[in-house]
Amino acid sequence: MTTQEVIYDLRTRSGLSQDELAEKVFVTRQAVSRWENGDTVPNTETLKLLSNLFNVSINTLLGSPRQLFCQCCGMPLDDTIISRNADSSLNEDYCKWCYADGTYTYDNMDDLIEVCVKNMAGDGFSEEQARGYLKHRLPELDYWKRHTELSDGGKFDAFKKQLVDEINALGIPGMPKVESLNALVGSYVNLAYPLPGGAAVRFLDDGTTYLGTQLEVPGEERCFGVLANADFILICTYAEGGTEPELLLYKKR
Repeated sequence: MTTQEVIYDLRTRSGLSQDELAEKVFVTRQAVSRWENGDTVPNTETLKLLSNLFNVSINTLLGSPRQLFCQCCGMPLDDTIISRNADSSLNEDYCKWCYADGTYTYDNMDDLIEVCVKNMAGDGFSEEQARGYLKHRLPELDYWKRHTELSDGGKFDAFKKQLVDEINALGIPGMPKVESLNALVGSYVNLAYPLPGGAAVRFLDDGTTYLGTQLEVPGEERCFGVLANADFILICTYAEGGTEPELLLYKKR
């Protein structure tokens, strides 16, 4: 799609008139008309406003002229998994798992490789092939080239270790020891927990990135799920595929 087609499609799907869109991004109706006629394109600042308004990347607004890749893990990006800056604007350089609300979630390349290998293995890759590919690919990406400049000096890793210690100190019966926490997007782990009255409740925001892990117990069909951030710790169990979830603990920090 061209820029004019993208803007028209986003505007009409949002139920906005040209006047209403113009008011939201501080331009005239004539300016919106010129965009949709293909006479002009929005300037950089207006593209940022349109990006925030429609929750799509500037790359999408421009007709997707570039194939975006996460500059930390190498994953192809689309608007559903692009990360956000601290001001909630979209950051087209990273996925939600590697960069969340202005924070880089991986400081150690080997840790990232082990996480990625688990996701790639069995999807046309053996573990050995996946690990070899990542060891070659990741150093070529901008985050790892500029790691010394972009790194927070281990502060986020220290925060994750503090969370791990707090979780293990809870002494949840039957739950294996937590060794590490990885970035998890809310929409992938936002289970609906049944309440005594029959209703079900979700505790997470689908668009937020959390820290968590899945813990399997040998010989048991149910897994433990651990999720946390600066505000809370959540412990649950569930059957295969996240079915039959049971909330064990939700604790404010």
